[in-house]
Amino acid sequence: MTRFGRITIAMFTLLALSVSTVRAAPPGVGLVAGSIGAYATTARAVTYDRRVPAGAVATVLRLSGPHRTLVSLTPVGLLPHREYGAHVHTMPCGAHPAEAGPHYQNVPSSDPASANPDNEIWLDFTTDATGTAIALTTVDWTFTERQAHSVVIHEHHTHRGGAAGARLACLNVDFR
Repeated sequence: MTRFGRITIAMFTLLALSVSTVRAAPPGVGLVAGSIGAYATTARAVTYDRRVPAGAVATVLRLSGPHRTLVSLTPVGLLPHREYGAHVHTMPCGAHPAEAGPHYQNVPSSDPASANPDNEIWLDFTTDATGTAIALTTVDWTFTERQAHSVVIHEHHTHRGGAAGARLACLNVDFR
C-alpha cells in the first residue's frame, strides 16, 4: 500500500473513532462498521459468496455538506490482490442478494446512461496482499428522502452502464 493509502486509512480511522465516541453523529456524518457473516434479520453485514469470506469487516463513512457527499468503503479480510466493485443500493440487505434493490441514483432513471459515477455512488477497489482496501468517491449531491440503505460488494470493477457482476456481500447503512 502506498504512503498516501496509509495516510488516508489513518485519517478515516481517526475520524471514525472520533464519531463513534459521541452519542449521535453530527449532521452530515454517518459511520457503519460490520463483521461480514451469514444472513440474520439483525445482521449488519452479509456474505452471499465465498469471495467475501465470513469474518471480513467493512466500514462505510459518509460525510455530507450542503451540495456534496463523500463516501468511503474500507474492507478488511477479503481475498488478496482482487478487484471488486461496490455501489450504494436502495434497500437493506436481505437473505438473497437481489433484496438490496437497484443502485441508488441521485436522479432516478431507467435509462442505462444514468448508471454512471456522477449519478450513483461507485466504490470500486482492489485489495492488497492482506485483503485490505479503501475506496473513496465524492459526488456533487446529497442523499434525499428516497433513502439509500446498503452498500453491496460486487464480483468485479464496474463497467459501462453500472454492471459489476454478481452481488457477493452487503452492508446495511443508513445514509440519512
